[in-house]
Amino acid sequence: MKKFYSLAVLICLMLTGCVFVNLPAVQPLVEKNIGGKGADKILLVDISGVITDEGDKNLLGSETGVNITARVREELSMAAEDRSIKAVVLRINSPGGAVTTCDIISHELAAFKKKRNIPVVAELMDVAASGGYYIAVSADRIIAHPMTVTGSIGVVAYSVNASGLMEKLGVADQTIKSGANKDIGSPLRPMSADEREILQSVINEMYERFLDRITEGRPGMNKDELRALADGRIYTAGQALKLGLIDSIGYLDDAIEAAKAAAGIKDATVVTYAARSDYRNNIYSAMSPEPPASASLVNIDAGFLKHSFGMSFMYLWMP
Repeated sequence: MKKFYSLAVLICLMLTGCVFVNLPAVQPLVEKNIGGKGADKILLVDISGVITDEGDKNLLGSETGVNITARVREELSMAAEDRSIKAVVLRINSPGGAVTTCDIISHELAAFKKKRNIPVVAELMDVAASGGYYIAVSADRIIAHPMTVTGSIGVVAYSVNASGLMEKLGVADQTIKSGANKDIGSPLRPMSADEREILQSVINEMYERFLDRITEGRPGMNKDELRALADGRIYTAGQALKLGLIDSIGYLDDAIEAAKAAAGIKDATVVTYAARSDYRNNIYSAMSPEPPASASLVNIDAGFLKHSFGMSFMYLWMP
């Protein structure tokens, strides 16, 4: 869909030079039935893609939907007010993402469970690694698809040193700073040993929080034993089951049945909260973003073409 919009924009620019379009405004989420039957409901919450609060943008630079933190909070708030919601299933298909965003979503799930005290089951799909697993341990039960890749427990901060390339191009770093470590992690010069030690201390603290989160969510796991397997490696569903990282292997249907059993109900309608224009046919229907409210085709934001060298701390598996 993004490629279609991009092509349409370029064609309009070449043919007209100045075109304006009015696009539908983002609407509040509404409940959509996607399976099952009965007065009781199971809410399916979708957590997909790289988990950051930077919402997707189209070629025009406009947000194509609310960020994931806002969406998950809105969905959980709606579920908290609906007493017919008897359980929640998290459909997780993510390699992880920003440390803070993953932690906020985990916090929102914990707050929801405290408020409603209903079962939450996580179903791990294609990939549920690093921050995806960080969120999964907020659930009461974790079920992985037979072909799931999970694990990658740890923290990473990607950084590059472009000083050699700059030297070849005749470009010099002229950064002015108030303190020796103000530009720590800068790609414009090599990293010093002291800077590496400082950044490593930050990474270590975030790593310890990851381990704490797992042991809180899965009390049967010992932190010292967990540390031995939490070296960043990935695991298959079968390996994760043997290590105690998940509770069972099964499909999304199995997760829904497990949620119903935990809630003590026999029949339930599976629902999602989605935009009015978002088509949902069944439990595997993917989340699609909302278009921006309005845009000018001559006001194109090419920011998506630029690569940021800024350092970010991530619970992320990105080989």
